[in-house]
Amino acid sequence: MSSNLPKVAWIGLGIMGSPMSENLVRAGYDVTGYTLERAKVDRLVAAGGRGAASVAEAVRDADVIVTMVPASPQVEAIAYGPDGVLENARSGALLIDMSSITPQTSVDLAKHAKDKGIRVLDAPVSGGEAGAVEAVLSIMVGGEQPDFDAARPLLEALGRTIVLCGPHGSGQTVKAANQLIVAVNIQACAEAVVFLERSGVDLAAALDVLNGGLAGSTVLTRKKDNFLKRDFDPGFRIDLHHKDMGIVTDAARTVGAALPVGAVVAQLVASLRAQGDGGLDHSALLRSVERLSGSQV
Repeated sequence: MSSNLPKVAWIGLGIMGSPMSENLVRAGYDVTGYTLERAKVDRLVAAGGRGAASVAEAVRDADVIVTMVPASPQVEAIAYGPDGVLENARSGALLIDMSSITPQTSVDLAKHAKDKGIRVLDAPVSGGEAGAVEAVLSIMVGGEQPDFDAARPLLEALGRTIVLCGPHGSGQTVKAANQLIVAVNIQACAEAVVFLERSGVDLAAALDVLNGGLAGSTVLTRKKDNFLKRDFDPGFRIDLHHKDMGIVTDAARTVGAALPVGAVVAQLVASLRAQGDGGLDHSALLRSVERLSGSQV
């Protein structure tokens, strides 16, 4: 570990957080992690990081605090209160929230943190578990330019495309748009898969040629095997995409933007979740199309 690098506290070691924090360790950072499941803290320790027994313990001596938790309520729970980040981090620390939450939650967090002398960036990511493991995430950031410049070396250990999108909350707004595009793309791919199979076409060959043309996408590249193998082990769960579609539809309503296709796909995601598939990967939208087409799944 390099003494020239900032000390990092990492809060949230889930599907994304674990490989991301381990990439920081590999890059030479001193990383202290905390999450609710002790086994996941132990995984970070085994990778060369340190473990903490609480948020307060993790952040106390940190220069940079990274949070990666499921939704706004979890961000608020770890940020506020006597045991939270804002009460226990040192003045001057940089808090980078990489969770996908509402833009307003990010704006409010930055305001409250400023009162404590803590700088904040909202920096949600796109790329799923594979992107986290391979450190090729797209990172969309909201906040002040000097804080972004300070965070950039650390973010470059996690992702490939790193862009300051505007003031606090802007990263979350761009992430909401990202989730809209991804959900619609997955739904279109799922419908194409069922159409192709019902037509008797070699599905693997068809997806290969489609992915080489204008219909190609990162979604199809990343999810092709999920479709072919019906492998829906979660890289990004339907439950989380359901949350994100709520964020984008609410935010769009606030600014007066119509999302006719997005609204339909949001309902399809909600329907799949209501059928008990919330814990599956979002490529499981294929199951919904199969059910609508009369297949037994």
